[in-house]
Amino acid sequence: MARNRRRKVLVPEAREALDRLKSEVMNTATAEQAVFESARRQNVPLVQGDNSQLTAEQAGKVGGPIGGQMVRKLIALAQMQMMNEQQQQDGNRPHL
Repeated sequence: MARNRRRKVLVPEAREALDRLKSEVMNTATAEQAVFESARRQNVPLVQGDNSQLTAEQAGKVGGPIGGQMVRKLIALAQMQMMNEQQQQDGNRPHL
């Protein structure tokens, strides 16, 4: 039985930011459009509403590229934040 559900976000307040990130990495206006754009790129016939005709393989192709790009972007953001924090710490150390 197919369910229309979203994965539970560990920090519910982050849902909006994650949706913005999804639309950013896919160059779409909304997170929902990102899913349809990913499906289009993968030649998966995803439609609004009932997609029970999709195979498990087709359904799996849709989210993978989006998630992969989101993970790469989050890693890059974390690396930049860590570099900035290190530079701030280095700037606060006394010079000998």
